[in-house]
Amino acid sequence: MNSEIRDLSLAPSGELKIDWVRKNCPLLRSLEQEFSDTKPFSGIRLALSVHLEAKTAYLCKVLAAGGADMYITGSNPLSTQDDVAAALVKSGLKVFAWYGSTPEEYEHHLRCVLEAAPNIIIDDGGDLVHTLHTSYPQLIEQVIGGCEETTTGILRLRAMDKAGALRFPMVLVNDADCKHLFDNRYGTGQSVWDGINRTTNLIVAGKRVVVAGYGWCGKGVAMRAKGLGARVVVTEVDPIKAIEAVMDGFEVMPMREAAAIGDFFITVTGCSKVITTEDFKVMKDGAILCNAGHFDVEIDMEGLRGIALDSWEQRKNITGYKIDKNRSVYVLAEGRLVNLAAGDGHPAEIMDMSFAIQALSAKYLVEHQNDIHEKLIAVPREVDNDVALRKLHYLGKQIDALTAEQRSYLYGSSM
Repeated sequence: MNSEIRDLSLAPSGELKIDWVRKNCPLLRSLEQEFSDTKPFSGIRLALSVHLEAKTAYLCKVLAAGGADMYITGSNPLSTQDDVAAALVKSGLKVFAWYGSTPEEYEHHLRCVLEAAPNIIIDDGGDLVHTLHTSYPQLIEQVIGGCEETTTGILRLRAMDKAGALRFPMVLVNDADCKHLFDNRYGTGQSVWDGINRTTNLIVAGKRVVVAGYGWCGKGVAMRAKGLGARVVVTEVDPIKAIEAVMDGFEVMPMREAAAIGDFFITVTGCSKVITTEDFKVMKDGAILCNAGHFDVEIDMEGLRGIALDSWEQRKNITGYKIDKNRSVYVLAEGRLVNLAAGDGHPAEIMDMSFAIQALSAKYLVEHQNDIHEKLIAVPREVDNDVALRKLHYLGKQIDALTAEQRSYLYGSSM
C-alpha cells in the first residue's frame, strides 16, 4: 500500500501552499540544498507523525531530498489538510492521513507508517513511539532513534524512560532553545489567537481571558492576549510559574474562581481535566473555551456533554452547549488543538527554525548511531547554535564573537 488520502485531485491547492512555505523558510531551503548534495538519509526509512499541513509537508520534502524514504501521517484527526496530503503523494511520497479521521482511522494510519519498519521516527505528541512499543515491538531492533517535537510528547517519553520501557534513543527537540523559546512562545501565541479570531470573529479587547498554564506556550498566549487588549488571568499549579505570571502583570487565581469571570478560556497545560463540570456550571452565558495543548483532554468534553441540556453547531468549529435555561458555553474545534484544528498552525518563519532543528537532529542520529547509548538525548548545542546563526544571517543580523582574551577570561587558559 503506497498511500491512503482523501482526494488526489486536491493536489494543486496543496502545492501552492507548500510553495508559499518554501518561499518563507530560508533555513529549510538551505538544508534542502545541502541534503540534496550530501544525501545524509540515503537508505533510511523515516516515519513521521506531525500535524500534516504545508510546513510539515515542506519538512518531509527536505528529508526526502536527503535520501529518506518517507512514510507520513498526521498527529491529530483535525489538523491534516487534505490538499497538502495530496500534494505530497503527487510528489512521490507515501502519506496515510485525512482530515476528520475517526479514532480507528487515525490509529490505522499510524500503523500504516510503522509497518514500513522505519529506522528513524519523527513524532509529535508521542503516539507513533507509543504505538511502536506496544504493537510492533518486533520492529524496534532496526530503529536508530527518533525526535520528539512537543512538551506533551517529552512528558510521555520521560515516563516511559523512568519505567524502563523506552527501547531506543529519542532527541528531545522541544527542549532545544531554538524550539521552545520561539515556537512555543511566539508561534503558539500568534497561531492560537489566529485560530480563535478567525473562528469566532469576536473582539478580544476588553474581554477577560483565562489562560490555564504558564509554561512557554502559556506565556505566548497570555502575551498576545494582552497585546489584543484583554484583561488576562492565569491559572497554575506551579508556584514559581504563578509568581512569574504575577510579575509579568497578570492576575493569578484558581480555575474555580476564574471560571466565574472569564470570557475566553484557553488551556495550555498538557494535563487532563483542567476545566471540569464544576467550572462549566459557574461560567457566564456565552463563555468561549478552547484548548492549545496537544491532546483533547484538557477541557472535560465528556463531562460537558453529560451535563449539557442541548448541543448544536453554532458555526464552523464552534459547538454550543446549553448548561441551563439561561446559559450556554461554546467550545472551539471540539476541544482539540485550536491553532491547527481551526487554523493553519504556527507561522512559517517560526516553524522554519523548529523543523530545521528536527532535520538536523535526525541527521545527528544517523551520523552518531553507533555512539549513542542514552535513551533521552538533548539537542546538541552545536545544532542549536547552528540554527540560531543561520536564522540571524537570513534576518540580516550580525553578532559579536569572543576574543581569545575574553574566552580565556571566561573559561580559563585551557580553552
